[in-house]
Amino acid sequence: MALPAPVPVAATIPYTRNRSERNALIFAVVTGTTIEWYDFYLYSSLGLVLKDQFFARGLGADPMLQMLAVYFTGFAARPLGALFFGRLGDLYGRKRAFFSTLLLMGAATVGIGFLPTYDQIGVAAPMLLVFLRVLQGFALGGEYGGAATFVAENVPDAERGFYTSFVQLTATLGFFLTLVVLLAIKSGMGEVAYKAWGWRFAWVASLFLLGISLYVRLRLKESPLWERLKAERRLSRDPVLESFNRTNGRAMLLALFGATAGQGVVWYTAQFYTFFWMQDRLHVPSTIASAVVAIALLCAMPFFIISGQLSDLVGRKKLIVGGNLLAACLFLPLYKAMALAANPLNPVLLCFVVFLQVLLVTLVYGPMAAFLVEQFPARVRYTAASLPYHVGNGWFGGGVTFFAGLLVKSTGNMYAGLWFPIAVAASSGLIGLFFLKETRETRIWAEVVPQRRTPTGSTPRV
Repeated sequence: MALPAPVPVAATIPYTRNRSERNALIFAVVTGTTIEWYDFYLYSSLGLVLKDQFFARGLGADPMLQMLAVYFTGFAARPLGALFFGRLGDLYGRKRAFFSTLLLMGAATVGIGFLPTYDQIGVAAPMLLVFLRVLQGFALGGEYGGAATFVAENVPDAERGFYTSFVQLTATLGFFLTLVVLLAIKSGMGEVAYKAWGWRFAWVASLFLLGISLYVRLRLKESPLWERLKAERRLSRDPVLESFNRTNGRAMLLALFGATAGQGVVWYTAQFYTFFWMQDRLHVPSTIASAVVAIALLCAMPFFIISGQLSDLVGRKKLIVGGNLLAACLFLPLYKAMALAANPLNPVLLCFVVFLQVLLVTLVYGPMAAFLVEQFPARVRYTAASLPYHVGNGWFGGGVTFFAGLLVKSTGNMYAGLWFPIAVAASSGLIGLFFLKETRETRIWAEVVPQRRTPTGSTPRV
């Protein structure tokens, strides 16, 4: 039986050329992705409250390590979500896939807000928490790759670093949003009520945020590059299998060990481990610690955009490798500076030291979305770009707080927790230095758009 004729494809408009329309779609993507990060990071921000609500105490049980172990389960599930939703996005469209992730994340987050505590239902409480936390991680595994790919496929090659840096901003923005919401709840009802039941409002509030995000995402059009591949019948038959072929598999390994593993530990050490460490080791009051981190994040957020735009000029590799190596050298002295600023307590100095750490994050993270989408062809981009990101950030980055807690507990040295992120960042920086190739000149639209030649014979970037 003969196949039907290919669907005609417009010969022009390889990406969204109207700047206002482009800005609108980026706003829609950024809004939804920020809300997903908010949902996922609520657990981190509420960890010290949740350990008293959901985990066993006494008889040798350590609620803190139990809480950190469950915290890690969400990260462990992220690569599975990357494969599932990545395949969905490469086969059936970017928009459909990351619209689905939003629904799943919202349902899991609101569910945590209504969970009974350990005192009410015993061991079933942490078991249900693990289940919902895994669903959160699974959903987030499909969100980031879809957002990064969707934005990259709607903007010109020469501005990819700048535009995709707004996706990179969303993780820190989502964490900032959790801190602001929790501070508002705590200040409105007081510490006792907040720890007893008020913390639940932050999870249930996700229902309102979910409605906003679904509304803006429903208005999105599909990626024009994916539409072109579909019309020309060039979609992958099996994106997961094709992602692991020799060429793409090698690119995924290099992206993981030369970029995202280091970036993951830098991100989580500079922002989350800092937050835990100030409260658990330096005994900084939780309200002050939240305010310190929130202000530092707010001050550093513009540098994600600056870093992304700079990568369009000087390249992705220099910033990612340089940021990893700088972090490996500076984490220990910066944490010692935090200890000095906490005794006696100097919130301004603490905030400045955290701000310096987040600047390191902006170097490695700002160009990361552009770097990842440039590694892979469009037919498997959602899947192949998602997997190394979520292994690097989920397993290496997400493991920082848990492994750091184990190291500190086993050695009695409060700085021992830094050994893991320093080793990973240094290794990733060195692998990236010697083995990563610069990708700034990659023309992702060359796959579907015939390239014209300039008078000198070179191919212009679109």
